Order: sequence, then C-alpha cells, then structure tokens
Amino acid sequence: MNPLKHPHLPDTSFDGGDMDCGNGLLLMIRRNIDPLPRGGLLEILSTETSVREDLPAWCRMTGNALVSFLEEGKRMSFLVCKGTLQERAPAATAATVVAPVQVIREIIIPKDLPKPIPAPAVEPLSVMGIGSWPRPGWMLRAIHDHMEGRLADAEFEATADDAVRLVIDSQLRAGVHVVTDGEQRRDSYASFVGGILDNCQLIPLTDLLPLVDDPEEFERELRALDIPASDVRHPAVFGPLGRSRPIAAGELAFVRSLTDKPVKIALPGPYLLTRTMWMECISDRAYATREHMATDIVRVLREELADLLAGGASIVQFDEPVLTEVVFTGAKTQRSFMCGALSEKGDAATELAFARDLLNAVVDGFPIERVAMHVCRGNWTTDESICLSGDYTPLLETLCAINVGTYFLELCTPRAGEIALLGKLPQDRRVGIGVVNQKLDLVEPVEEIYRRIQAAIQVFGAERVLINPDCGFATFADNPVTSARVAEAKLLNMVRAAEMARRG
Repeated sequence: MNPLKHPHLPDTSFDGGDMDCGNGLLLMIRRNIDPLPRGGLLEILSTETSVREDLPAWCRMTGNALVSFLEEGKRMSFLVCKGTLQERAPAATAATVVAPVQVIREIIIPKDLPKPIPAPAVEPLSVMGIGSWPRPGWMLRAIHDHMEGRLADAEFEATADDAVRLVIDSQLRAGVHVVTDGEQRRDSYASFVGGILDNCQLIPLTDLLPLVDDPEEFERELRALDIPASDVRHPAVFGPLGRSRPIAAGELAFVRSLTDKPVKIALPGPYLLTRTMWMECISDRAYATREHMATDIVRVLREELADLLAGGASIVQFDEPVLTEVVFTGAKTQRSFMCGALSEKGDAATELAFARDLLNAVVDGFPIERVAMHVCRGNWTTDESICLSGDYTPLLETLCAINVGTYFLELCTPRAGEIALLGKLPQDRRVGIGVVNQKLDLVEPVEEIYRRIQAAIQVFGAERVLINPDCGFATFADNPVTSARVAEAKLLNMVRAAEMARRG
C-alpha cells in the first residue's frame, strides 16, 4: 500500500525501483505516459536519489508538468502530467490504459505462411526509387499528431492515402517502371516498425541522451539532422516482439489499387532492426541477449515478407545501410546515430556474419528474384563531408553470401568507390545502380546518367542492371534531402537515360 498521497489521483502508476534516468527509467516513463491522453496523470515511484533532480529537468525539456513530489524515507513519489493540468478534462476519472499486447514467442519460425502469387515482372534497365519520397507539410503534421495521439487512425490513413496518390502521380509522370508508395506513412525508413510491433514503442530521441556513452557526440550527430531531436522517435522494446498487425502489407494493397505497374516495398533489414532496437537497459528485461531478440525479428520479418509476396509485391527490399557503419567506423564498440542504429557493435567480421545469417534466415525459401537488399553510407544529411566513405571491398564477401536476387547500391557519389569492384558479385544476381545523388539539389543531365548506366552494363551486362538513385529522397520524414520537384526531375532524366541505353 502506498501511504504517499498527491493532491490529484493518478491515472496510472509504476514503480521504477532504483533505476536512474540513465539506466532505463525514462524509457519506463515513456512506456506509461504515452498511452495517456493530454492532461493524464502518471505517478512514478522511485528510491534512486538522482531522480529528484533529473526528473524535473526531463519534464521541462519534454513539455510535461511535474505536479507534485512526495518523499517518505528513501521512497519518493512524483506525479507527472502529460502536457499541462489545464488540458485535463474537468471531470476526469482514472483513465483506462490499455496494457501492451503480450505474445507467446515462438522460437521455431512458422512454416504455414501464405504462398507468393505472381506479380508484374521487373524488366532489365527498369527505373525506380529506393523507397522514400518527401512528405507534404500536412502529411508531416499528420504523422506527428498521430504519434502523439491527437489524430485517430482512420483520419491518419485517409490523409496518408492522399499523400501516396501524389507520390504515385509524380512517379508515373516521370515514367518510372517500378513504383513505391514513398513511405508516406512512416516517420522514418526503419523506426516506424516500433510503432507497429507488439511490445515495442516509439520514444523521442531526447529520452535516450542519458543512455549513450558520449552525450556530447550524440548531440552533435542529432544537430546534423537539422530538426529538433524531440521530433525524432526511436523504437524501444519492452517485451517479446510480436506481429499482431501487418507492417507494410496495407501500404502495398493501397499502391496496387492505384497502378498496374510493378510495386517495390522497402522494409528495414533484420540486422538494422536488431541494432536499432537492442538497448541493454531495457531490452534485456525481455531477452537475454540481442541474438535472442534477433530470433523474433527474423520471425516477424518472415511473416511480413510472406504477406507482401502473397499480396503481389514484385520486389521486397530489405534496407541494411548500417553495414557500412560496421566496416567504416572501426571495430571499437560505440554508439552511433548513423541510420538510426544506436546500440553497440562488436568487431566487423562478427557483425557482418551476424547480418548475413539474419537476412538469409528471413528470405530462406522465398523466390530469390523477388527479394533484394539496399546498402548505402547514410542519408541523414546533405553534407557529403560528414557521411561515411569507402568502397565495397570490405563488404563484397558478405554481399556475395547473402541470398537476395538484387542489390540496390549507392554508386553515384565518389564516396562509394569504383563500380568495377562489384564485378565479383554472383552472375545470377541483378544490381540496382545508383546513378543520381539524391543529396544534390541539381538535376543530373541525361547524358551523365547514361554514361553511368553504360559503365554498369560493361561490368554486369544489360540484363542484370536496374536503375535507381543512391538512396531515398526522404529517409527521415522531417529531414528530406531534396524536394518533391527535384526528385521527380531526377527520375525523369533517369528514365530518359534508360531509354537511350535500351536503344543501345
């Protein structure tokens, strides 16, 4: 029984014990406060003395109100309001907080998955985007309002449908051969999964500052985003991961209702998700190790892949840009915001083998020609000087050992090295060639793009070449690296260059 009495009755309460703000307490606060309505009250119990100073600072930083504080011996109780007390309904009673869905984790990957159906073929020299597209201002507001609980699911989906229609129209005007939905429903290319999977939740990056080894360096990386860190969210795992609803199958169904062209759907790869979601201070309450958690990530991605191929996706692309972070930032264990991957890593050889085995486990048994992977060197800033640099030599052995039918690769920027190095890729695989740099405002001339396509044809042969930008046009929703106008113009010139290449 709790003898500490606040002037207002809390809507929900939890006991943080001796956790401090740098060891998981902020994540538990976020877990409990996010489901509350504006004006909802959360009681936080604690025996850790540092929380007395750290919690009020967190409240000020996040715009929540510390309503009252009580202390009895070593036991402290904080009453925090989500937003301000003025937002609380006058006759509010205790809110009903829906408990997170609890799932029974199946270590054995289910085998009774839906079977792929035929899909429109992707012809050689087809032009397509990597995935993301700049969101209109009204779509960005809808994303944030939806995450904060200010916009209902139905309204959000209707708004997103309108945004996707605009994206498809732009791609069709440019003449692309394969379309994507521009990832309009996602806050970023990877973290959005945290708002969908069971026992996972999106939390603001500001909540993670106490958890990183070098907060000053982390803050410098955040400033490179050119947007407030409080607007960027990161997934946190609070229990066994499950997939009680689809990740992207709804995106596919809507795009297929708009066009008969082949559709590509991008998903974060299993290694990226493992690096993104594993945080020792909280994830180890559900999993003994990150490898243990990766088993469930593989399972949910296999389930999603099966649904996408059964829904008629021509290509399902797994994004694994963080592989370059593994080989180009040294073997030292460190945290990095590169591509949204914050967890620590081991030596490069171990990490690459782990990544290879995870992706091969996801795609095992599915049609190889309909699964792909994308690799780049980061797409969070237009400043080429601070992005990762290095050719594909240290990744080549791993790429050859991953069982996907297509590699979509960054190759236009000088940071990616020479295309000739990739001549050792398996002869039965296709290669999507980055022929425009999405970070540049200028639209590359058709002749320049044509020369890059011809160079790829000399290495791989025309039948193995697909054509794409180096990366997405808006990997992070709030920080697009170009405008929709420039993106469409780049695609148009890519299509014109591809036509020249097809004519020989």
